[in-house]
Amino acid sequence: MKALVTGATGFIGSHLTDALLKKGFTVSCLVRGTSNLKYLEDLNVKLVRGDCGQIETLYDAVQGVDYVFHAAGLTKACSEAAFSDVNVRGTANLLKAVLEKNSGLKRFVHISSLAAVGPSSNGVPLTENCAADPVSFYGKSKLEGEQLVLNHKKDIPVVVIRPPAVYGPRDRDLLVFFKLVKAGIAPLWGECHYSFIYIEDLIHGIILSAFDENAGGEVFFLSDGSVYSSDDVINAIADAVEKRPIKFKIPRLVMSVAGLIAERSGRVSIVNPDKMRELKHIHWVCDTSKAAERLKFEPQVKIKEGARWTADWYRLHQWL
Repeated sequence: MKALVTGATGFIGSHLTDALLKKGFTVSCLVRGTSNLKYLEDLNVKLVRGDCGQIETLYDAVQGVDYVFHAAGLTKACSEAAFSDVNVRGTANLLKAVLEKNSGLKRFVHISSLAAVGPSSNGVPLTENCAADPVSFYGKSKLEGEQLVLNHKKDIPVVVIRPPAVYGPRDRDLLVFFKLVKAGIAPLWGECHYSFIYIEDLIHGIILSAFDENAGGEVFFLSDGSVYSSDDVINAIADAVEKRPIKFKIPRLVMSVAGLIAERSGRVSIVNPDKMRELKHIHWVCDTSKAAERLKFEPQVKIKEGARWTADWYRLHQWL
C-alpha cells in the first residue's frame, strides 16, 4: 500500500506518517524546500519536493499512490487571503492533480476542522448535518476546502475529517497554556465548553476512514466523546504540570486588543485576531456518534490522561 501525506512535517501529519509506516505503508511525504524535517529524517519515507500552491509539483507526487492524506494547511495567519491561498487553492490543486494523474486512487482523506462549521449556538454538540457557520477566516477557508473536496465525491473516493482541538506530543498551540499554568496563572474568558481529541485517537480515526468502504463521500467529526468546561481543561493541565494556578478572567475587549497588537508586531502566533474571533464563542463542541456507528471509532484517551502524557513529552524534550 502506498500513501502520500501532505503536511507530514507538521503536528498531525508527522504522527500520521509514523502510524502509516507501522501499518506497513510505503509513505511519500510532500515537503517544501523550507520544511523542517526533524520528525521525518529518521524515518523510511520518500521525500517529494513540492508545494500544494504549485500544481506542477504535484503531478509526480500523486502518481501511483493508493491513498492521499491531505493534512497540509495554514492554521495561523494575519489575512483572509493567506488562509485562502493555502487551504483553498492548495486543496484545489491537489484534487486537480489526482483527477489528472491518479484515476485509481482508493481514498482521498481531507483533514478539516470543527472551525469549518463554527461553534454551537446553544451548547448542543454539533452533528455532521448541522449547517456550517464559521466565525473565523481560518474556518471559512477550511469550509471552502471541504466543499471543493465533496464536490468531487463522484470522481474521487473522498472523506472529510473534522477534529476539534487536537493536542498531544509535538503540539505547540496548547503548549502556551501548559507554560502559563506551570508559571502559576490560568487565563479565562468566561465559562466555555470544548471538545478535544488526543492525537493518537485522531490518527486512529483518520486511518479507519481511509479503509472503510462505506465512508466514501462522508464527513466525520472525531473527538474523545466528552465535553469539557474551561475549568476541566485548566485542572487537567494543572494536574499534569503539578501546579495550582491562579485563575483570572480576561475581558473580551482585552483579548481583541491583544490580537491586534500581535498582528501589528508581524509575529504570527496563536494570539492573533482570527483566533480571537473564535474565542469569543463559548461552545466549541461536536458529536462523534456518526464515527462511532459508521467507523466503529472508539477513542481511548480522555483529557486528564492525555494532558499528563503531553506534559511528560514536553518535559522530556525540554519544551516545558
